[in-house]
Amino acid sequence: MDELEAWAQERGAVVEPDSEARNFALFAHLSGFAAYVFPFGGVIAAMIIWMVKRDAHPYVDDQGKEALNFQISVSIYTIVSALLILIVVGIVLLPMVMLFHIVMMIVAAIKAGKGEPFRYPLTLRLVS
Repeated sequence: MDELEAWAQERGAVVEPDSEARNFALFAHLSGFAAYVFPFGGVIAAMIIWMVKRDAHPYVDDQGKEALNFQISVSIYTIVSALLILIVVGIVLLPMVMLFHIVMMIVAAIKAGKGEPFRYPLTLRLVS
């Protein structure tokens, strides 16, 4: 964090995210697609991006935590939906969770690319 950002944070001012901060926030949100390549890939990828870049800019810290919380939440929802296949409910629920996951990641990435903070709906705030 540079001196201007530190000064602004001390006074409660909002610092506009630069292009690098917007890009890393965008990557944090899109990292969830890794879940479709290997198990818990979305959680791992979001966690890596957040942990590596959280000190670089407050925007990346905020959006990285948001992406990580969403990936953890969706992982939980997916596991529960998969278990519910045993009582038939999961047959409908699992595709809905996957569609929700993909749509919300794309919406979040678009907002992050514009520098707008995004909050996912139905997300457990486990990492704060």
